[in-house]
Amino acid sequence: MKLLEGKTALITGAARGIGKGLALKFASEGCNIAFTDLVIDENAEQTVKEIEALGVKCKGYASNAANYEETEKVVDTVKNDFGRIDILVNNAGITKDGLMMRMSEAQWDAVIAVNLKSAFNFIHAVLPIMLRQRSGSIINMASVVGVHGNAGQANYAASKAGLIALAKSIAQEVGSRGIRANAIAPGFIETAMTAALPDDVRKEWVNKIPLRRGGQVEDIANVATFLASDLSSYVTGQVIQVDGGMNM
Repeated sequence: MKLLEGKTALITGAARGIGKGLALKFASEGCNIAFTDLVIDENAEQTVKEIEALGVKCKGYASNAANYEETEKVVDTVKNDFGRIDILVNNAGITKDGLMMRMSEAQWDAVIAVNLKSAFNFIHAVLPIMLRQRSGSIINMASVVGVHGNAGQANYAASKAGLIALAKSIAQEVGSRGIRANAIAPGFIETAMTAALPDDVRKEWVNKIPLRRGGQVEDIANVATFLASDLSSYVTGQVIQVDGGMNM
């Protein structure tokens, strides 16, 4: 039997990138997939087709994860369409980097809203469903900079640190009802964004990593699958750094 057979996952910001990688991995393990993105464009429709080709149900929903009312509506729709929500992955995120002295209020507010408030929105909307089911796994996609900080990313680091503390707090609140909450903190992951970095910057990053390579999206997806499945039934309130040993 597949690890996530018969379960339904709701993943925010999953039309592309790490979110898409998680969705495809979950689907390969028998999980039905509902995902959100700001717009359901050609990329999102292609993601739906790729996931459906794995033999599971999939649907994309246009939604601004930072908007409370939109989140309430989309979660209700997902529940009606799929019947249940077993896994929530708070993956939606943006960056607006800059040194604190030059950072605008708008840069700060945008990152906190999309990265952190969105997780509040979705957890708040999904918890009643999971409480009725007396089961569920919530996974917050954080970052190693949420653990160790990073110059020039005060807003991003603060939002990711918030996601870690949020997961730990939710784990304490609803653990007695069979609901688990954890965070994943990726390090340097090979994506389209990191591929665009200059070679000297990439080499500098890799030299700091004991495994001497960047991570793959599959590395994140494998850990997420563990946390979403019953293999981690006694794991909650944890932050797992997937960084090749960069930050021990």
